[in-house]
Amino acid sequence: MKKITKFKHKKVLVLGLAKSGVSAASLLHKLEAFVTVNDQKPLAENPEAQGLLQEGIKVICGSHPIELLDEGFEYVVKNPGIPYHNPLIKRAVEKGIPVFTEVELAYLVSEAEMIGITGTNGKTTTTTLLYEILNEGGQRPLIAGNIGTVASEVAQTAAKDEKMVVELSSFQLMGIQEFSPHIAIIINLYEAHLDYHGDLGEYWHAKANITKNQSEDDYLIINHDQDHLVKTVGFTKASIIPFSTTQEVEGGAYIKADGIYFKKERIGDLSSVVLPGAHNLENILCAVAAAKLYGVSNESIMSVLGTFAGVKHRTQFVKEVNGRKFYNDSKATNTLATKSALNAFNTPTILLAGGLDRGNGFDDLIPHLKNVKTLITFGETADKLQQTGEKAGIQTILRVDNVEKAVPAAFENSEEGDVILLSPACASWDQYRTFEERGDIFIKAVHTL
Repeated sequence: MKKITKFKHKKVLVLGLAKSGVSAASLLHKLEAFVTVNDQKPLAENPEAQGLLQEGIKVICGSHPIELLDEGFEYVVKNPGIPYHNPLIKRAVEKGIPVFTEVELAYLVSEAEMIGITGTNGKTTTTTLLYEILNEGGQRPLIAGNIGTVASEVAQTAAKDEKMVVELSSFQLMGIQEFSPHIAIIINLYEAHLDYHGDLGEYWHAKANITKNQSEDDYLIINHDQDHLVKTVGFTKASIIPFSTTQEVEGGAYIKADGIYFKKERIGDLSSVVLPGAHNLENILCAVAAAKLYGVSNESIMSVLGTFAGVKHRTQFVKEVNGRKFYNDSKATNTLATKSALNAFNTPTILLAGGLDRGNGFDDLIPHLKNVKTLITFGETADKLQQTGEKAGIQTILRVDNVEKAVPAAFENSEEGDVILLSPACASWDQYRTFEERGDIFIKAVHTL
Protein backbone atom coordinates (compact mmCIF):
# COMPACT_ATOMS: atom_id res chain seq x y z
CA MET A 1 0.00 0.00 0.00
CA LYS A 2 1.26 3.45 -0.89
CA LYS A 3 1.90 5.50 2.25
CA ILE A 4 0.18 8.65 1.06
CA THR A 5 0.03 11.72 3.33
CA LYS A 6 -2.88 13.49 1.63
CA PHE A 7 -5.24 12.73 4.52
CA LYS A 8 -2.78 12.86 7.41
CA HIS A 9 -4.20 14.99 10.25
CA LYS A 10 -7.10 16.08 7.99
CA LYS A 11 -10.71 15.98 9.14
CA VAL A 12 -12.67 13.54 6.98
CA LEU A 13 -16.38 12.74 7.20
CA VAL A 14 -17.41 9.25 6.07
CA LEU A 15 -21.12 9.39 5.26
CA GLY A 16 -22.99 6.08 5.22
CA LEU A 17 -21.56 2.72 6.11
CA ALA A 18 -22.17 -0.71 4.56
CA LYS A 19 -19.02 -2.44 3.30
CA SER A 20 -17.61 0.55 1.43
CA GLY A 21 -18.04 2.96 4.34
CA VAL A 22 -16.45 0.60 6.85
CA SER A 23 -13.47 0.00 4.58
CA ALA A 24 -13.05 3.71 3.82
CA ALA A 25 -13.19 4.69 7.50
CA SER A 26 -10.67 2.04 8.53
CA LEU A 27 -8.29 2.96 5.71
CA LEU A 28 -8.47 6.68 6.48
CA HIS A 29 -7.79 5.90 10.13
CA LYS A 30 -4.64 4.00 9.08
CA LEU A 31 -3.64 7.03 7.00
CA GLU A 32 -3.82 9.11 10.20
CA ALA A 33 -6.87 11.13 9.22
CA PHE A 34 -9.23 12.48 11.88
CA VAL A 35 -12.24 10.40 10.88
CA THR A 36 -15.89 10.91 11.79
CA VAL A 37 -18.43 8.36 10.61
CA ASN A 38 -22.08 9.29 10.23
CA ASP A 39 -24.72 6.63 9.56
CA GLN A 40 -28.52 6.72 9.57
CA LYS A 41 -28.93 3.45 11.47
CA PRO A 42 -28.95 3.75 15.30
CA LEU A 43 -25.76 2.62 17.04
CA ALA A 44 -27.52 -0.18 18.96
CA GLU A 45 -28.59 -1.74 15.63
CA ASN A 46 -25.33 -0.99 13.84
CA PRO A 47 -22.56 -3.59 14.34
CA GLU A 48 -20.40 -1.93 11.67
CA ALA A 49 -20.44 1.37 13.55
CA GLN A 50 -19.78 -0.41 16.85
CA GLY A 51 -16.70 -2.04 15.33
CA LEU A 52 -15.36 1.31 14.11
CA LEU A 53 -15.96 2.79 17.54
CA GLN A 54 -13.75 0.08 19.03
CA GLU A 55 -11.02 1.08 16.56
CA GLY A 56 -11.09 4.55 18.08
CA ILE A 57 -13.05 6.20 15.27
CA LYS A 58 -15.66 8.84 16.11
CA VAL A 59 -19.14 7.61 15.24
CA ILE A 60 -22.42 9.54 15.00
CA CYS A 61 -25.49 7.39 14.34
CA GLY A 62 -29.25 7.70 14.09
CA SER A 63 -29.55 10.69 11.75
CA HIS A 64 -27.60 12.93 9.36
CA PRO A 65 -27.41 16.28 11.25
CA ILE A 66 -26.72 19.07 8.78
CA GLU A 67 -24.71 20.95 11.39
CA LEU A 68 -22.02 18.27 11.11
CA LEU A 69 -20.55 20.24 8.23
CA ASP A 70 -19.81 23.15 10.56
CA GLU A 71 -17.00 21.09 12.12
CA GLY A 72 -14.43 21.97 9.46
CA PHE A 73 -14.22 18.78 7.43
CA GLU A 74 -11.77 18.93 4.53
CA TYR A 75 -13.11 15.85 2.71
CA VAL A 76 -16.34 13.86 2.56
CA VAL A 77 -16.31 10.19 1.54
CA LYS A 78 -19.87 9.08 0.86
CA ASN A 79 -21.55 5.73 0.36
CA PRO A 80 -22.20 5.42 -3.41
CA GLY A 81 -25.91 4.92 -2.82
CA ILE A 82 -26.32 8.36 -1.19
CA PRO A 83 -27.41 10.76 -3.97
CA TYR A 84 -26.00 14.23 -4.46
CA HIS A 85 -29.35 15.82 -3.60
CA ASN A 86 -28.93 14.55 -0.02
CA PRO A 87 -28.91 17.71 2.18
CA LEU A 88 -25.51 16.94 3.72
CA ILE A 89 -23.93 16.31 0.33
CA LYS A 90 -25.52 19.44 -1.13
CA ARG A 91 -24.16 21.50 1.74
CA ALA A 92 -20.69 20.00 1.36
CA VAL A 93 -20.65 20.85 -2.36
CA GLU A 94 -21.82 24.40 -1.59
CA LYS A 95 -18.95 24.74 0.90
CA GLY A 96 -16.46 23.52 -1.72
CA ILE A 97 -15.59 20.37 0.25
CA PRO A 98 -14.40 17.56 -2.08
CA VAL A 99 -16.92 14.69 -2.10
CA PHE A 100 -15.92 11.27 -3.44
CA THR A 101 -16.42 7.54 -2.87
CA GLU A 102 -14.06 4.85 -1.59
CA VAL A 103 -12.82 3.90 -5.08
CA GLU A 104 -10.89 7.17 -5.04
CA LEU A 105 -9.12 5.99 -1.89
CA ALA A 106 -8.43 2.64 -3.51
CA TYR A 107 -6.75 4.31 -6.46
CA LEU A 108 -4.63 6.57 -4.26
CA VAL A 109 -3.19 3.73 -2.15
CA SER A 110 -3.02 0.89 -4.67
CA GLU A 111 0.38 -0.35 -5.81
CA ALA A 112 -1.34 -2.39 -8.51
CA GLU A 113 -2.43 -1.12 -11.91
CA MET A 114 -6.19 -0.78 -12.27
CA ILE A 115 -8.65 -1.92 -14.92
CA GLY A 116 -11.97 -0.11 -14.45
CA ILE A 117 -15.15 -1.58 -15.92
CA THR A 118 -18.47 0.23 -16.19
CA GLY A 119 -21.61 0.29 -18.35
CA THR A 120 -25.35 0.11 -17.92
CA ASN A 121 -25.37 -3.67 -18.18
CA GLY A 122 -22.81 -6.46 -18.16
CA LYS A 123 -20.37 -5.06 -15.59
CA THR A 124 -20.36 -8.06 -13.27
CA THR A 125 -20.06 -10.61 -16.06
CA THR A 126 -17.28 -8.70 -17.81
CA THR A 127 -15.37 -8.09 -14.57
CA THR A 128 -15.53 -11.74 -13.58
CA LEU A 129 -14.73 -13.01 -17.08
CA LEU A 130 -11.71 -10.72 -17.46
CA TYR A 131 -10.45 -11.71 -14.01
CA GLU A 132 -10.65 -15.40 -14.97
CA ILE A 133 -8.87 -14.83 -18.30
CA LEU A 134 -6.07 -12.80 -16.70
CA ASN A 135 -5.71 -15.44 -14.02
CA GLU A 136 -5.46 -18.19 -16.64
CA GLY A 137 -2.91 -16.06 -18.46
CA GLY A 138 -0.67 -15.71 -15.39
CA GLN A 139 -1.29 -11.99 -14.89
CA ARG A 140 -1.93 -12.16 -11.10
CA PRO A 141 -5.27 -10.30 -11.13
CA LEU A 142 -7.32 -9.11 -8.17
CA ILE A 143 -11.07 -8.50 -8.33
CA ALA A 144 -12.96 -5.74 -6.54
CA GLY A 145 -15.90 -3.35 -6.55
CA ASN A 146 -19.63 -4.02 -6.49
CA ILE A 147 -18.82 -7.64 -7.27
CA GLY A 148 -17.84 -8.52 -3.70
CA THR A 149 -14.84 -7.11 -1.83
CA VAL A 150 -14.72 -3.32 -1.94
CA ALA A 151 -11.87 -1.75 -3.86
CA SER A 152 -10.34 0.18 -0.95
CA GLU A 153 -9.96 -3.07 0.98
CA VAL A 154 -8.35 -4.98 -1.90
CA ALA A 155 -6.04 -2.07 -2.74
CA GLN A 156 -4.41 -2.10 0.70
CA THR A 157 -2.61 -5.38 0.00
CA ALA A 158 -2.27 -5.11 -3.80
CA ALA A 159 1.28 -5.53 -5.13
CA LYS A 160 2.99 -3.78 -8.05
CA ASP A 161 3.01 -6.91 -10.21
CA GLU A 162 -0.73 -7.48 -9.73
CA LYS A 163 -3.68 -5.96 -11.58
CA MET A 164 -6.94 -4.83 -9.97
CA VAL A 165 -10.04 -5.54 -12.05
CA VAL A 166 -12.67 -3.19 -10.61
CA GLU A 167 -16.40 -3.05 -11.34
CA LEU A 168 -17.58 0.57 -11.17
CA SER A 169 -21.05 2.11 -11.02
CA SER A 170 -22.06 5.60 -12.10
CA PHE A 171 -22.66 6.33 -8.41
CA GLN A 172 -18.98 5.69 -7.69
CA LEU A 173 -17.66 7.44 -10.78
CA MET A 174 -19.68 10.62 -10.39
CA GLY A 175 -17.41 12.02 -7.70
CA ILE A 176 -13.93 10.85 -8.67
CA GLN A 177 -11.06 13.33 -8.33
CA GLU A 178 -7.79 11.64 -9.37
CA PHE A 179 -8.94 8.08 -10.13
CA SER A 180 -7.46 6.89 -13.43
CA PRO A 181 -7.35 3.24 -14.51
CA HIS A 182 -4.71 2.09 -16.98
CA ILE A 183 -7.46 0.33 -18.94
CA ALA A 184 -11.01 1.68 -18.80
CA ILE A 185 -13.96 -0.22 -20.26
CA ILE A 186 -17.41 1.18 -21.02
CA ILE A 187 -19.51 -1.76 -22.20
CA ASN A 188 -22.65 0.17 -23.15
CA LEU A 189 -24.76 3.20 -22.24
CA TYR A 190 -28.53 3.16 -21.98
CA GLU A 191 -31.14 5.00 -19.92
CA ALA A 192 -30.96 4.01 -16.25
CA HIS A 193 -30.77 5.34 -12.69
CA LEU A 194 -32.60 8.57 -13.52
CA ASP A 195 -34.08 8.56 -10.01
CA TYR A 196 -30.51 9.06 -8.77
CA HIS A 197 -28.98 11.22 -11.49
CA GLY A 198 -31.99 13.31 -12.48
CA ASP A 199 -31.37 13.24 -16.23
CA LEU A 200 -29.69 11.14 -18.88
CA GLY A 201 -26.92 13.65 -19.48
CA GLU A 202 -25.73 13.49 -15.90
CA TYR A 203 -25.82 9.69 -15.94
CA TRP A 204 -23.75 9.43 -19.12
CA HIS A 205 -21.34 12.09 -17.86
CA ALA A 206 -20.81 10.09 -14.67
CA LYS A 207 -19.98 6.98 -16.70
CA ALA A 208 -17.58 8.97 -18.89
CA ASN A 209 -15.68 10.06 -15.77
CA ILE A 210 -13.91 6.71 -15.92
CA THR A 211 -11.64 8.17 -18.61
CA LYS A 212 -11.43 11.83 -17.56
CA ASN A 213 -8.00 11.46 -15.93
CA GLN A 214 -6.53 8.96 -18.38
CA SER A 215 -3.42 9.88 -20.39
CA GLU A 216 -2.06 8.96 -23.80
CA ASP A 217 -0.39 5.94 -22.17
CA ASP A 218 -3.75 4.48 -21.13
CA TYR A 219 -6.49 2.61 -23.01
CA LEU A 220 -10.25 3.10 -23.31
CA ILE A 221 -12.27 0.12 -24.59
CA ILE A 222 -15.68 1.26 -25.86
CA ASN A 223 -18.72 0.00 -27.73
CA HIS A 224 -18.29 1.16 -31.34
CA ASP A 225 -21.92 0.22 -32.09
CA GLN A 226 -23.21 3.06 -29.89
CA ASP A 227 -22.68 6.47 -31.50
CA HIS A 228 -23.85 8.29 -28.39
CA LEU A 229 -21.20 6.51 -26.32
CA VAL A 230 -18.45 7.36 -28.80
CA LYS A 231 -19.51 11.04 -28.66
CA THR A 232 -19.81 11.05 -24.85
CA VAL A 233 -16.14 10.07 -24.44
CA GLY A 234 -14.87 12.20 -27.31
CA PHE A 235 -12.76 14.24 -24.88
CA THR A 236 -10.58 11.30 -23.80
CA LYS A 237 -6.79 11.39 -24.12
CA ALA A 238 -6.54 7.60 -23.89
CA SER A 239 -5.95 5.32 -26.87
CA ILE A 240 -9.40 4.12 -27.94
CA ILE A 241 -9.86 0.39 -28.52
CA PRO A 242 -13.28 -0.15 -30.16
CA PHE A 243 -15.32 -3.32 -30.12
CA SER A 244 -18.34 -4.31 -32.18
CA THR A 245 -20.72 -7.24 -32.38
CA THR A 246 -21.95 -6.15 -35.81
CA GLN A 247 -18.94 -5.16 -37.91
CA GLU A 248 -15.18 -5.39 -38.25
CA VAL A 249 -13.50 -2.45 -36.47
CA GLU A 250 -9.99 -1.20 -37.06
CA GLY A 251 -7.67 -1.78 -34.11
CA GLY A 252 -10.29 -3.43 -31.96
CA ALA A 253 -12.29 -6.56 -31.11
CA TYR A 254 -15.12 -7.93 -33.22
CA ILE A 255 -17.09 -11.00 -34.29
CA LYS A 256 -16.98 -12.66 -37.70
CA ALA A 257 -18.74 -15.79 -38.91
CA ASP A 258 -15.70 -17.93 -38.20
CA GLY A 259 -14.79 -16.57 -34.77
CA ILE A 260 -13.63 -13.85 -32.38
CA TYR A 261 -11.04 -11.35 -33.60
CA PHE A 262 -8.74 -8.71 -32.13
CA LYS A 263 -6.82 -6.40 -34.47
CA LYS A 264 -7.35 -8.83 -37.38
CA GLU A 265 -5.98 -11.75 -35.34
CA ARG A 266 -8.37 -14.68 -34.96
CA ILE A 267 -8.61 -15.49 -31.25
CA GLY A 268 -10.80 -18.58 -31.50
CA ASP A 269 -14.01 -20.25 -32.59
CA LEU A 270 -17.24 -18.61 -31.44
CA SER A 271 -18.91 -22.01 -31.18
CA SER A 272 -16.52 -22.88 -28.33
CA VAL A 273 -18.02 -20.15 -26.11
CA VAL A 274 -20.40 -21.49 -23.46
CA LEU A 275 -21.66 -18.17 -22.02
CA PRO A 276 -25.31 -17.98 -23.16
CA GLY A 277 -27.04 -15.05 -24.85
CA ALA A 278 -26.21 -12.63 -27.65
CA HIS A 279 -25.91 -9.80 -25.12
CA ASN A 280 -22.86 -11.51 -23.64
CA LEU A 281 -20.91 -11.02 -26.87
CA GLU A 282 -20.27 -7.43 -25.77
CA ASN A 283 -18.90 -8.65 -22.45
CA ILE A 284 -16.71 -11.23 -24.18
CA LEU A 285 -15.23 -8.72 -26.64
CA CYS A 286 -14.42 -6.27 -23.81
CA ALA A 287 -12.63 -8.98 -21.86
CA VAL A 288 -10.76 -10.24 -24.94
CA ALA A 289 -9.57 -6.74 -25.84
CA ALA A 290 -8.26 -6.03 -22.34
CA ALA A 291 -6.59 -9.43 -22.10
CA LYS A 292 -4.82 -8.98 -25.45
CA LEU A 293 -3.54 -5.56 -24.35
CA TYR A 294 -1.76 -7.45 -21.54
CA GLY A 295 -0.43 -10.07 -23.94
CA VAL A 296 -2.57 -12.99 -22.78
CA SER A 297 -2.38 -15.92 -25.18
CA ASN A 298 -5.29 -16.99 -27.36
CA GLU A 299 -5.09 -20.45 -25.75
CA SER A 300 -5.65 -18.97 -22.28
CA ILE A 301 -8.54 -16.81 -23.51
CA MET A 302 -10.33 -19.67 -25.26
CA SER A 303 -9.73 -22.02 -22.34
CA VAL A 304 -11.77 -19.70 -20.12
CA LEU A 305 -14.43 -18.93 -22.76
CA GLY A 306 -14.91 -22.68 -23.16
CA THR A 307 -15.76 -23.13 -19.48
CA PHE A 308 -17.12 -19.80 -18.17
CA ALA A 309 -20.91 -20.10 -18.01
CA GLY A 310 -21.68 -16.85 -16.18
CA VAL A 311 -21.84 -15.43 -12.68
CA LYS A 312 -24.25 -15.89 -9.85
CA HIS A 313 -27.49 -13.90 -10.19
CA ARG A 314 -26.79 -13.07 -13.87
CA THR A 315 -28.72 -15.50 -16.10
CA GLN A 316 -27.34 -18.21 -13.81
CA PHE A 317 -28.51 -21.74 -14.47
CA VAL A 318 -29.78 -23.09 -11.14
CA LYS A 319 -31.28 -26.52 -11.71
CA GLU A 320 -33.47 -28.64 -13.96
CA VAL A 321 -36.59 -30.00 -12.25
CA ASN A 322 -38.81 -32.44 -14.14
CA GLY A 323 -37.67 -31.00 -17.47
CA ARG A 324 -38.05 -27.36 -16.41
CA LYS A 325 -34.85 -25.27 -16.42
CA PHE A 326 -34.59 -22.58 -13.75
CA TYR A 327 -32.45 -19.46 -14.29
CA ASN A 328 -31.59 -16.80 -11.71
CA ASP A 329 -31.19 -13.32 -13.21
CA SER A 330 -31.81 -11.36 -10.02
CA LYS A 331 -29.21 -8.78 -11.03
CA ALA A 332 -31.57 -7.61 -13.78
CA THR A 333 -32.62 -4.42 -12.00
CA ASN A 334 -33.84 -2.62 -15.13
CA THR A 335 -35.80 -3.46 -18.26
CA LEU A 336 -32.73 -3.49 -20.48
CA ALA A 337 -31.19 -6.35 -18.49
CA THR A 338 -34.47 -8.27 -18.58
CA LYS A 339 -34.69 -7.80 -22.36
CA SER A 340 -31.23 -9.33 -22.70
CA ALA A 341 -32.19 -12.29 -20.51
CA LEU A 342 -35.43 -12.91 -22.42
CA ASN A 343 -33.64 -12.74 -25.76
CA ALA A 344 -31.21 -15.44 -24.61
CA PHE A 345 -33.98 -18.08 -24.79
CA ASN A 346 -36.07 -19.33 -27.70
CA THR A 347 -38.17 -21.76 -25.65
CA PRO A 348 -41.48 -21.20 -23.82
CA THR A 349 -40.70 -19.09 -20.75
CA ILE A 350 -42.26 -18.42 -17.36
CA LEU A 351 -41.10 -14.93 -16.32
CA LEU A 352 -40.89 -13.90 -12.66
CA ALA A 353 -40.65 -10.11 -12.37
CA GLY A 354 -41.27 -7.21 -10.02
CA GLY A 355 -39.70 -5.07 -7.33
CA LEU A 356 -39.04 -1.45 -6.42
CA ASP A 357 -41.18 1.12 -8.22
CA ARG A 358 -38.89 3.82 -9.62
CA GLY A 359 -41.71 5.50 -11.55
CA ASN A 360 -40.96 3.97 -14.95
CA GLY A 361 -43.24 1.81 -17.07
CA PHE A 362 -42.49 -1.57 -18.62
CA ASP A 363 -44.06 -1.41 -22.08
CA ASP A 364 -40.61 -1.44 -23.70
CA LEU A 365 -40.52 -5.12 -22.67
CA ILE A 366 -43.50 -6.01 -24.88
CA PRO A 367 -41.54 -6.89 -28.07
CA HIS A 368 -39.34 -9.21 -26.00
CA LEU A 369 -42.19 -11.13 -24.32
CA LYS A 370 -43.09 -13.21 -27.38
CA ASN A 371 -41.88 -16.46 -25.77
CA VAL A 372 -43.40 -15.70 -22.34
CA LYS A 373 -46.40 -17.96 -21.76
CA THR A 374 -46.87 -17.08 -18.09
CA LEU A 375 -45.98 -13.92 -16.16
CA ILE A 376 -45.74 -14.01 -12.37
CA THR A 377 -45.45 -10.62 -10.67
CA PHE A 378 -44.59 -9.45 -7.15
CA GLY A 379 -43.47 -6.34 -5.30
CA GLU A 380 -44.38 -2.68 -5.78
CA THR A 381 -44.46 -2.93 -9.58
CA ALA A 382 -46.75 -5.98 -9.76
CA ASP A 383 -49.72 -4.00 -11.15
CA LYS A 384 -47.62 -2.20 -13.76
CA LEU A 385 -46.10 -5.45 -14.97
CA GLN A 386 -49.52 -7.08 -15.11
CA GLN A 387 -50.74 -4.26 -17.37
CA THR A 388 -47.70 -4.73 -19.62
CA GLY A 389 -48.32 -8.48 -19.74
CA GLU A 390 -51.93 -7.94 -20.74
CA LYS A 391 -50.89 -5.60 -23.56
CA ALA A 392 -48.42 -8.25 -24.73
CA GLY A 393 -51.21 -10.83 -24.88
CA ILE A 394 -49.80 -13.14 -22.22
CA GLN A 395 -52.59 -15.58 -21.38
CA THR A 396 -51.64 -16.43 -17.79
CA ILE A 397 -50.65 -13.63 -15.38
CA LEU A 398 -50.43 -14.32 -11.67
CA ARG A 399 -49.60 -12.06 -8.72
CA VAL A 400 -47.87 -13.46 -5.64
CA ASP A 401 -46.45 -11.93 -2.46
CA ASN A 402 -42.75 -12.52 -3.08
CA VAL A 403 -40.05 -14.48 -4.94
CA GLU A 404 -40.32 -17.46 -2.61
CA LYS A 405 -44.00 -17.92 -3.52
CA ALA A 406 -43.35 -17.20 -7.19
CA VAL A 407 -41.23 -20.34 -7.64
CA PRO A 408 -43.89 -23.00 -6.85
CA ALA A 409 -46.47 -20.93 -8.74
CA ALA A 410 -44.21 -20.95 -11.78
CA PHE A 411 -43.64 -24.69 -11.50
CA GLU A 412 -47.37 -25.40 -11.25
CA ASN A 413 -48.00 -23.39 -14.42
CA SER A 414 -45.15 -24.87 -16.45
CA GLU A 415 -44.59 -27.87 -18.68
CA GLU A 416 -41.61 -30.03 -19.54
CA GLY A 417 -39.21 -28.06 -21.76
CA ASP A 418 -40.11 -24.66 -20.28
CA VAL A 419 -37.60 -22.12 -18.95
CA ILE A 420 -38.48 -20.54 -15.60
CA LEU A 421 -36.65 -17.22 -15.41
CA LEU A 422 -36.31 -14.81 -12.51
CA SER A 423 -35.47 -11.51 -14.23
CA PRO A 424 -37.20 -8.84 -12.15
CA ALA A 425 -36.58 -5.68 -14.27
CA CYS A 426 -36.57 -3.83 -10.96
CA ALA A 427 -34.33 -3.15 -7.99
CA SER A 428 -34.92 -5.34 -4.95
CA TRP A 429 -35.16 -2.76 -2.17
CA ASP A 430 -38.92 -2.85 -1.72
CA GLN A 431 -38.69 -6.37 -0.23
CA TYR A 432 -35.02 -7.38 -0.06
CA ARG A 433 -31.81 -5.72 1.06
CA THR A 434 -29.93 -6.63 -2.12
CA PHE A 435 -30.43 -8.37 -5.45
CA GLU A 436 -28.14 -11.09 -4.09
CA GLU A 437 -30.55 -11.79 -1.23
CA ARG A 438 -33.44 -11.93 -3.70
CA GLY A 439 -31.51 -14.34 -5.94
CA ASP A 440 -30.48 -16.56 -3.05
CA ILE A 441 -34.11 -16.86 -1.94
CA PHE A 442 -35.04 -17.87 -5.49
CA ILE A 443 -32.29 -20.51 -5.57
CA LYS A 444 -33.36 -21.92 -2.20
CA ALA A 445 -37.00 -22.07 -3.33
CA VAL A 446 -35.99 -23.95 -6.49
CA HIS A 447 -34.01 -26.51 -4.48
CA THR A 448 -36.93 -27.05 -2.10
CA LEU A 449 -39.48 -27.85 -4.84
